Amino acid sequence: MEIYVLKSVACLGICFAFYKIALENSSLHVLKRFYLLGSLLLSLSIPLITFTRYVEATTSGAVGSNAIMTVEAFQETINLYSYLPSVLWTIYIGGVLFFGLKFVINLRRMIRKIRLNPKLRNQNIFHVLLKQDRSPHTFLNYIFFHKSSYETKKIPNEVILHERAHAEQWHSLDVLLLEFIKIFFWFNPVLPFFNRSIRLNHEFLADDAVLNRGFETSEYQNILLAYSSHAVAPNLANSINYSLIKKRFTVMKTKTSLFSRNLRLLLLLPLFSILLYSFSSVEILPKETEETLHQEGATAKQIKEYNALAKKYNAVNIKDRVIKLKDLKRLEIIYKLMTPAQKASAEPFPECIPPPPPPPPDPDDVNSKSGNKVVPPPPPPPPAPDAVGSDDPPPPPPPPNPIEHLTQLAKEGASFFLEGKSITSKEAIRLLKNREDLNISVKKKNGDKVTVNLTKAPITIKD
Repeated sequence: MEIYVLKSVACLGICFAFYKIALENSSLHVLKRFYLLGSLLLSLSIPLITFTRYVEATTSGAVGSNAIMTVEAFQETINLYSYLPSVLWTIYIGGVLFFGLKFVINLRRMIRKIRLNPKLRNQNIFHVLLKQDRSPHTFLNYIFFHKSSYETKKIPNEVILHERAHAEQWHSLDVLLLEFIKIFFWFNPVLPFFNRSIRLNHEFLADDAVLNRGFETSEYQNILLAYSSHAVAPNLANSINYSLIKKRFTVMKTKTSLFSRNLRLLLLLPLFSILLYSFSSVEILPKETEETLHQEGATAKQIKEYNALAKKYNAVNIKDRVIKLKDLKRLEIIYKLMTPAQKASAEPFPECIPPPPPPPPDPDDVNSKSGNKVVPPPPPPPPAPDAVGSDDPPPPPPPPNPIEHLTQLAKEGASFFLEGKSITSKEAIRLLKNREDLNISVKKKNGDKVTVNLTKAPITIKD
């Protein structure tokens, strides 16, 4: 949890630094809006991404002196960390409750203002008339005006259009999303700066919407100064803000060229690639080989992975079941590792119906390109006579005696296994003499595997 928090804060900080350097003073207001919202979501999701890499398992019998801890030091460490998680979780839950309650109170106030005050509908926008002297502000598709100023038409048309732009572009949804994230990530020190930048960009968008209607820039700026000097608005609403007015005046005069816009868009790709590479996690797992098949059963994590895959494919009708090759190999590896008891308690291995063999070609079929009939292949030629002159091939040699074959393998230094457990050569010969239905696995020095049975000939399988 602590690592996730640190990665999330660092990721959001880098995104905010890039915004301040490359985007804030540009006129790409729509791009900036999506960048700010996307940065919030990416900073929360990138630390959760985990890439899996398989490596060859290595063992080491040496233990460094730094790994040795005395009993007293170990006990002190346990006592130190036994209370720390409880304290941190208590502080975190307290912060969530505080900011969650604050969010609910602010939202309830906005709803009460909408319900208890008269409303005038203008297309899909509602004008809420307040008795209190408040500057115009917007929440969702509700615009709040001072009733007396609205009825006497003292509010300039530019201000009404400015607030209408907030409502039509649904800027309140961005604010609500940010406030909701702040409930659970209230400890993130970068979120207040993101809040200020998102609200400032909303003002850029609303100013741009007004100026695009043909109003004079200097006259509009004078109106903003007059209204922003005594602006007071709720926390969840968009309103004219005096502290941001200087930055807004500067951006109004800025025009970003096409080349500059494309350059900024091009820089976003390496930025997000670096964030993904730097703040995602890599899980290193040992690669399953033939040697791992002799371990005593599968691990709990492997059984969980097997059950998830098997349950997924067993839920599909066997007639329609198609298993991906990657998943099939993984299922086979884990299933071989499992003990009989683990196999009995696990999900059944998902089987598939093999496809039917292709039908033989019909001699009467006509080739579509050449127009010739398909001629079946000629029968194979008879076997050549042996050197003596006989027309029949020589019979196969009789299978070697299993006991003698096992003795010879023991002299060659082979290893013997019974049901996956290693046994000596003497014990293997004794067991093979007493039981006829017994299969003994043998592994030669060159890697070949042999199964010896009294009633069958030895079979050699190369790896």
